[in-house]
Amino acid sequence: MSAAVSNPVLESAVRRASRRLMPMIVVLYVVSFLDRTNVGFAERALELDRGISAAAYAFGAGVFFIGYAIFEIPSNLALRRFGAKAWLARIAITWGIVAACFAFVQGETSFIVLRFLLGVTEAGLFPGIIMYLAEWFPNAHRVRMFAVFYLAQPFSQIVGSPLSGGLISLGDSIDGIAGWQLMFAVEGGLAVVAGVVAIFALVNSPQDATFLSEQEKGALRTAMAEEDDLRSADGPGGVWAAMRNGRVWYFTVVYFCLQIAVYGVTFNLPTQVAGLTGRDVGWQVGLITAVPWFVGMFACYFVGRHATTVVRRRAWGTWLFVSTGVFVLGSAWAGASGYALVGIVCISVAVSSFLSIGPITWSYPTAFLTGAAAAAGIGLINSLGNLGGFVAPILRESVASATGSDALGVAALGVLPFLAAVMMFGTKRFRLRADRLLVDVRDGAGDRTQA
Repeated sequence: MSAAVSNPVLESAVRRASRRLMPMIVVLYVVSFLDRTNVGFAERALELDRGISAAAYAFGAGVFFIGYAIFEIPSNLALRRFGAKAWLARIAITWGIVAACFAFVQGETSFIVLRFLLGVTEAGLFPGIIMYLAEWFPNAHRVRMFAVFYLAQPFSQIVGSPLSGGLISLGDSIDGIAGWQLMFAVEGGLAVVAGVVAIFALVNSPQDATFLSEQEKGALRTAMAEEDDLRSADGPGGVWAAMRNGRVWYFTVVYFCLQIAVYGVTFNLPTQVAGLTGRDVGWQVGLITAVPWFVGMFACYFVGRHATTVVRRRAWGTWLFVSTGVFVLGSAWAGASGYALVGIVCISVAVSSFLSIGPITWSYPTAFLTGAAAAAGIGLINSLGNLGGFVAPILRESVASATGSDALGVAALGVLPFLAAVMMFGTKRFRLRADRLLVDVRDGAGDRTQA
């Protein structure tokens, strides 16, 4: 076991840093995930009020990821230049302004343009946070921190689904405003507020942290320097080397398969729940939609706390990808068969599975990427991987239109997670020096990582 990892002063530094930084990180991603997915609650209303067709909605839902992909790596490099605090705050404020502008959508063109701009302004948030956490927390603690970060997704839907449904119901009761307009305006404003708060809440690096003692700063600096040396020995050096690296592209494909499932389910979840329950999208559907995310929140945290070795991460990641595919297919079958309760259960397990995979997936590239290579490599994985969010709604709509079956449209989303499962199992051939620092931090056992 590394002396740096087992240092009780380091453990104290990690606890202090997590308590100070993680709440703000979670808040930023809560409002981010809410603003990129609340369009699902407005799908039917936009069709009725603004004449936006199902095809245009699917394209608009996905075009977000085109703008996101184009500006992802430049945004990550800018974060390294200007510092995480200023850049993450800038991202939140500008995307909040764009998100609020959805209240003024007039038709298909303005809807698609705003979705693209939302992707442009939000580009760099997720990979920037991944990179930020990789600079603050050693490998042995990182999946747990990624899991806490990922809790923002279910929490945003637990809070956001009833909030979005409630705002739509409230707005529809007010003369002169549509419910979907009120939802976009309020939830976009929340992102602006979060961005302003982030300026004061975030700290760029451990050395700037006034909440750490000098001993704690030294312990964290030593641990991260040891890990950086190992990551540098294993990983590519520089931006272009990272973009050509085979392992970077390997995890780009894995992440793409994951995002197909994530956004294929997320963008259409309110509509799917409404179809299963026979209710209109509103407060009640919002509450039911929150159930899968509530279950997923506990699953994600549990996996994050226990996936402390390479063997566990590989085994859990493989089976969770299999579970995602199986239960996405199960939800399609339940919807076609009219089994509402079975459908909700299947969706809940699928959501729990793909949420829990995310922290595990990101533990691999952050074990061999550092410096400028991390900015480029993590940005590439996230930007191209997130194109799964562009493909997913189009794939679902195309299959549904071609076959005349919404269930087959849903089922199409459950295929690629099986490929990702095979690739996750294939990580057994990777041997990374930084993995030597992994121990079972839960029970203190010297559980070595290779098998």
